[in-house]
Amino acid sequence: MSEQYDVLIIGAGPGGYVCAIKAAQLGLKVACIEKEKTLGGVCLNVGCIPSKSLLHATKKYMDILTHAKEWGITAKSVTCDVKTMIAKKDKVVSELTQGIDYLFKKNKVTSIQGEATFVSPTEVKVKDKTYTAKNIVIATGSSSAGIPNVKVDEKVVLSSTGALSLTKVPKKMVVIGGGYIGLEMGSVWQRLGADVTVVEYADTIVPAMDQEVAKELKKQLEKQGIKFKLATKVTKVDSGKSGAKVTIEPKEGGKTETVSVDVVLVSVGRKPNTDNLGLDTAKVDVDDRGVIKVDKKYKTSTDGIYAIGDVIPGPMLAHKAEEEGVAVAEILAGQAGHVDYDTIPAVIYTYPEVASVGKTEEDLKKDNVDYKVGKFPFMANSRAKAVGDTIGFVKLLADKKTDRILGAHIISADAGTLITEVTLGMEYKASAEDIARTCHPHPTTSEAVKEAALAAYFKAIHI
Repeated sequence: MSEQYDVLIIGAGPGGYVCAIKAAQLGLKVACIEKEKTLGGVCLNVGCIPSKSLLHATKKYMDILTHAKEWGITAKSVTCDVKTMIAKKDKVVSELTQGIDYLFKKNKVTSIQGEATFVSPTEVKVKDKTYTAKNIVIATGSSSAGIPNVKVDEKVVLSSTGALSLTKVPKKMVVIGGGYIGLEMGSVWQRLGADVTVVEYADTIVPAMDQEVAKELKKQLEKQGIKFKLATKVTKVDSGKSGAKVTIEPKEGGKTETVSVDVVLVSVGRKPNTDNLGLDTAKVDVDDRGVIKVDKKYKTSTDGIYAIGDVIPGPMLAHKAEEEGVAVAEILAGQAGHVDYDTIPAVIYTYPEVASVGKTEEDLKKDNVDYKVGKFPFMANSRAKAVGDTIGFVKLLADKKTDRILGAHIISADAGTLITEVTLGMEYKASAEDIARTCHPHPTTSEAVKEAALAAYFKAIHI
């Protein structure tokens, strides 16, 4: 006889585990299935969290090497033990996965370890046991996309997972893909001494980003030593025990070039994990890329089956999945769950960081929106000046007639934190004047957001 639940969630990543906890808090009987031995999904185990741990450590190392002297700090014989750094990263991940375990127990969520397969629209089999639920939520996340004829071995040719676990610094590294993950992991190993070249098929890094910000980010990363080959494609990777030879050429065709490197990072996007779930048996429709089709309430083509996160359309971001997880839990509990997709922020955790929310200038021009721009550089911000982090600016986009904020783009040392203020403002339909008239503490870098709002609304004070 199968075990029965109100809600059965497949996948314990950011979307799945948050959905499970919220549903349990709302009084539903919940079980969450995870095929890996630890909870948290890609984000916690081999993605967002470990990469930020390494970015933080290598930024500290870089600061000591390049900026200590200007502050009167003498640092002698500064070295980096990569194995210790990796061990610290692993410890952080372990503590956080145990934290989710604790939260499941606290909220009475049943945790099931194993790979789930639909045996009917209301039943899922894990190992030799069958589980039944009134509602099933698919939250199986995504995995690294590959390149035809390029085999990832996690030794010489790496996915982001392998790039997080290198125990020594490669001398030369090629990163295939100039998106979020490629730039972050390229930054980690460049700071530690690797000669890093990013090969990107598009004419710009992170093509969906506001292009003024993208150009500034590329300039800053080049100053740090990262090389870029844009509008370029990889046609072949020959790997062996001692390294790899990467053959590249202009994307429109032309002269080929072969680069010899120690490691190659394949970072060309992600694909939804929807294979081997038995979706045909459950009669759940997917498109030709394996993305699950859902309605506005996250219901699939089959009643009682829902999907969230990276397996459905939209940006593949942990916080987007979390919000969808909460929304689905509320819907299943009879409430009105909702996610505003116009206010989903995105962050690149390089140095400087880049954060954005809402529309880019390119979006607004394409849609023929009459808009205005408010900008403020961190060079004119007193806190940024005091701590020596003056790179970048805040760019606010507002409707020319209504003054309503349409988007924001920040490049700075702590852009990921600063964007939240604008995201909250947009959630509540704020105008540039609303932020401009909000008192900000001094001296903080948040004042740059206020000044950009002032510039959009009327005139900035400090420039």
